[in-house]
This record gives sequence, C-alpha cells and structure tokens, in this order.
Amino acid sequence: MNIAIIFGGSSYEHEISIVSAITLKKVLKNSNLSFIFVDANREFYLIDANNMKSNYFSDSSYKKAKRLLLKRGAFCTYGLMGLKELNLGTVLNLIHGRDGEDGKIASLLEFNNIPYISPRVDASVLSYNKLYTKLYAESLGVKVVPYVVLNSNESRDIELEYPVIIKPVRLGSSIGVSIVKSVEELDYALDVAFEFDNQVIIEPFIDGVLEYNQAGCKTSEFELSIVEEPNKEEFLDFEKKYLDFSRDEKVEDAEISLELKTNIQDIFKKVYGRVFEGAIIRCDFFVVDGEVLLNEINPIPGSMANYLFKDFEGMVERLSSKLPKESTIKIDYSYIHSIQSAKGGKRQ
Repeated sequence: MNIAIIFGGSSYEHEISIVSAITLKKVLKNSNLSFIFVDANREFYLIDANNMKSNYFSDSSYKKAKRLLLKRGAFCTYGLMGLKELNLGTVLNLIHGRDGEDGKIASLLEFNNIPYISPRVDASVLSYNKLYTKLYAESLGVKVVPYVVLNSNESRDIELEYPVIIKPVRLGSSIGVSIVKSVEELDYALDVAFEFDNQVIIEPFIDGVLEYNQAGCKTSEFELSIVEEPNKEEFLDFEKKYLDFSRDEKVEDAEISLELKTNIQDIFKKVYGRVFEGAIIRCDFFVVDGEVLLNEINPIPGSMANYLFKDFEGMVERLSSKLPKESTIKIDYSYIHSIQSAKGGKRQ
C-alpha cells in the first residue's frame, strides 16, 4: 500500500501535526510511506523517512529537501528536465487545524484528482466549526451540550450560570479554551479566546461528566474502534492531550454497559453518515444523567487515533480502496451551441 502522509500546515496545531506524522511512521510498518511536509508558508516538501524527526523541522533543515508542486493527477519534483511526476499513492491528510481540517487541503486534492483519506470539503466545514457541528448534530436529532455563541464585537454583558467553558469556534487541541468559575474571570478568558477567533462558544462546565470517545470510518461497512474513556481531569490542556501521542500500548475498551456502548456507536454512525465517507474521524461524547450528548467531532484526530483500533493499518488499506469519487460532469456546450444556432437562424 502506497500512502503519502501530508502534515504541517499554516496552523496553530502545526507542531502537533509533525508529532502525529512521526507517530504514524512507526504505526504503518508494512506500508510504502512518503511524507509531504507543508511549511508555515504553505510550500510542499518531500521528506525522506530517515529525516522524520522533530528537530529536522524545528531547525529548518527541511528546506534542504526536495520541493514539490501539485498538479493534476500527481505531486511533482522540479528537475533539469522539467517536472517529474511522483506516484505516491493515496494521500493521508494529517494536518490538524487550519489548512487540514478546514477543507483547504481537501479542496486542492479533490480539484487535482488526487485520492485522499480525509473529510471532504462539506464535512470539513461542518466539523471544523464548533457551531456548525452543533447545528449539524441537532438536524440529525443528536443531542448536544447547551451553548451560547458570542461574537467579538458583541456586548459581554451576558447572564451565565457558572462555571462555564469558553472555546474558540474554529480551533482544536484545547488552544484558547478556558474554564471560567466566576464573572470576574470572564473578561480575561474571552480575551484569550478572541486572540484565536472572532467567535466563541460558551457551554456549561459539567463537573464529573462521563466522557467517551468513539473513532471509526466506513469501508465496505462501518469499522469502529473501541470506546475510549479518557483519563479524567478537570481539563486536558494542549500538552496533556498531545504529549502521549507516541504511546505504544493499546487503550482498553471502556467498562460500560452494552446498551450505552451501542447507543454511542449508533450515534457515531448517524453523525458519520454519508457526509464523512473517506475519512477516519473521532467523536467525543458526554453522558449526562444517562443521556448521550455529542461534544465535538474531531475530523483529523491526533495520530489518527490509531491506538484505539485492533487493525489500524489494515483499515487504512481497506479505506483507501473505498474512497468516494466525485461524479464526472459531461460538458458538451449544447446550450451555447443552441444559442449560436438561434442567432445564426435570425441572421439568415
């Protein structure tokens, strides 16, 4: 299986993406891997597998690597004889945050007819924006955590029942997220969140909430991971969430009732639907008073949540052979020809 992992990007989560790519190099042991790095200036570089080390990027050594150009049907290297097309296989989008999760890379790959594993453009829009995620879920009849949306130019004089959690609408990895326990802390937390986005979501902070993660994709059928129960802390910040990306041990299936597990998996399938075909996603759920609520959709989870699957590499191979294809639209100019014909008739 030929897989090209694309990572980096112009994103606050750029470094997380690098760590994810290094992790997947260790996981996809039987695949023929290529690595495409997107730097902060959105230039493409072909990275040798031996150079997949964090300091290779932090000290800018990657600039010595071959530059790539994306054209219809292939990535290409530059040479004395012109462009050389590379057969890199299916692209696995591992760019977290902006560029990767907002649909830019998906658009580029789709437009250039490159097969790729990632949410398509519409799925990216729905999952990158936390407000759109909630609206999408509600349209499916899936319950979500109650929320209030606040824009940066609106009055902060709002009534809230504390504690609350404040999140930038278009950002992941807990960046810019704060727990606010009193009105005195509100302005500072909003200032932090508005540094990253001009719109925030405010939700009640539910103490002691039960939290579960479900990852998966659809190949010939749904392939689901175990249900993970994350380590319970009041709040998982950036470092706590991502320093354990490279863990080797597998996570144990959550000790929950079959009824709850089935409920979580059924909701995951409903959210995934047709919209997320071609992607491996993770949904994060809260359980409050026995009711399952969708918290977030993670369209490109850290290290693709590989540690939740029994046969992650096999699943990637199966998914790469079942990717959705954009329908071909036949352009025959019949409308323009009919107009020209009509004009010609009038002249005659």
